[in-house]
Amino acid sequence: MSETNEKKDIVEKEFVVFPDVAADVINVLLYQGEKVADKDGLMAGPTESVYQGKKKLRNQYEDICKYKFADGAIHLIYLIANQSRTDGKMLLRKAGYTGGIYREQYEGKIKDACPVIEFVLYWGEARWRGSRSIRKMFGKKSISEKEWKYVDNLELYVFEMRRLQKETRELFESDMRIVVDFLAEGNRYCSDRKVVHKAALIKMLKVLSGDTDVDGIEDWLEEQGIREEDEIKVCELFDQYERKGRNEGRKQGRREGRKEGEARRLVKDVESAMNFFRVTLEKACEGLGTTVQGYEKAREICLENEAVL
Repeated sequence: MSETNEKKDIVEKEFVVFPDVAADVINVLLYQGEKVADKDGLMAGPTESVYQGKKKLRNQYEDICKYKFADGAIHLIYLIANQSRTDGKMLLRKAGYTGGIYREQYEGKIKDACPVIEFVLYWGEARWRGSRSIRKMFGKKSISEKEWKYVDNLELYVFEMRRLQKETRELFESDMRIVVDFLAEGNRYCSDRKVVHKAALIKMLKVLSGDTDVDGIEDWLEEQGIREEDEIKVCELFDQYERKGRNEGRKQGRREGRKEGEARRLVKDVESAMNFFRVTLEKACEGLGTTVQGYEKAREICLENEAVL
């Protein structure tokens, strides 16, 4: 996995793992908004399970695991996978993840035996074309109905987060509502909704927009005096962050302008000295207190800017 994709996956996981966001996602996508899962009734579970590889035991990681408790025992286990890219074999990965959990229940590593529900949050732009059931995945094989009768029809539940219907988006109550509305409406999106997880939200929107430069978000919030517990509306937060980007852009532009101006002056001075005094490039650079390498670098800067223009 590339560093860019790894950072994107981490940001998506860190956003969805918040108890209120995880419960919201479960309730809206699985139960059409009914309050089946409660943030205080969900406990983070281990995301690692072990399986037998070709030569040795290997581990596999699910993005998010949540235990739902009832009467002091584990009632249900939710596994949530974040996907930025389509995966035609995701169904087989699901078999490994859920199978690993059931294996741990069998071996007594998980005290309470209970069902496992796994679903996928797909954040990519391309449509998900991969098979969502074992029957469809192997449908082209010559398998009779008598044989299919004994094949467990494992199903994959994928939610394309960029294409949720408005009625579904309106059921979200956590910061996930801001994310899905932003994906649906784009840069024109603005809302009076209050932001709860400010740093995580900004990071999430940045990576979903294709920008994985998410370092320093917490530092910026601290500089602005914005705390996680403070009340701030989406539009107010967006406006402040966009203003930061504009200011940085102007500063960068001024720096680049000064750099280009200095480069042009150096090239002009060196070439004027060569022509006026009829000396070599080395002598002209020496007389102006610079080096041939310095002149060549300055000339490259000038040529690059001319190419852009």
